[in-house]
Amino acid sequence: MEASFDPGPLLALSSAYWKTCALHAGAMLDVFTPLGREPSDAASLAGRLGCDARGLAMLLSALAAMGLLAKSGDRYALTPMSRELLSRDSPRSVAHVVRHNHRIMATWARLPEAVRTGRPLGDHMTDHGDPAAREDFLMAMYGIASAIAPRLAALIDMAGRRRFLDVGGGPGTYAAHFCLANPDMTATVYDLPESREFAAGVTARLGVADRVDFAPGNYLRDPRPGGYDVAWLSQILHAEDPDGCRTIIAKAMAALNPGGRLYVHEFLLDDSLDGPEFAALFSLNMLLGTPRGQAYAEGDIREMLARAGARHVVRLDFTGPSGSRVVWGEKE
Repeated sequence: MEASFDPGPLLALSSAYWKTCALHAGAMLDVFTPLGREPSDAASLAGRLGCDARGLAMLLSALAAMGLLAKSGDRYALTPMSRELLSRDSPRSVAHVVRHNHRIMATWARLPEAVRTGRPLGDHMTDHGDPAAREDFLMAMYGIASAIAPRLAALIDMAGRRRFLDVGGGPGTYAAHFCLANPDMTATVYDLPESREFAAGVTARLGVADRVDFAPGNYLRDPRPGGYDVAWLSQILHAEDPDGCRTIIAKAMAALNPGGRLYVHEFLLDDSLDGPEFAALFSLNMLLGTPRGQAYAEGDIREMLARAGARHVVRLDFTGPSGSRVVWGEKE
């Protein structure tokens, strides 16, 4: 008998971006923050946000249908989840991540072109000419790291390790949290000069400014400081081709003292290359936004670490919110 499949799930997947676009619109227009302060009807909120009342009413209705808003009569309010994660008043807000995803969405619509040509269609890292885009990118990276760094800092035993190097550390979130978890530790954030001010703000806010310094440089081209007990590479290898990854890892290994540890935190593919789903899709994101970037298989990272002289290469018993993993090894 010929198989008969229900087209419903496939059609729902095909139109799933409608919900994504509604969420993005809510974040870009910042409807969540004022509704977190007080409930409002669509017309009043439209006046505050400078939106068309009819259009905003349709958006609020869709967000309520999606469970992101609660509606009582003609007034809308935040749900507990939206109050915690989408209001910009919340310290756990991921609104900047949503806004960053909106900014790169246009390139995703051109994915067939990128697959055909093998060439990127935009700069996913950030548009340096647009201050709002750069703020969303930096705040997105800070927000994502802030959800993971405390867990990893509590999980990894750093006893006896005093100097921590955060390679490509951007806002310095990991450096700060590892210092918070290890009172005898100092850290260096090594990144491009334009990240210095943001990193200084993060370390000051977390109370470790006196223990975290900043070293400007390009992790592919420039020499980096040495004498460290730990080198941390979080979410930077996926922007590079295999040769670039090997260069970064070799430079990080050279910065370590004997017995030092090198940690790689990435969205890692299984060695079969057919999952996890997020890592496979993230690899397409790198195709769209970088010249040669991609997600790497765990076996690829293990091989790169071993080639750079790491021993006892293992994967940490940890999985991040989007399936990120950590592989590490020790310098001879």
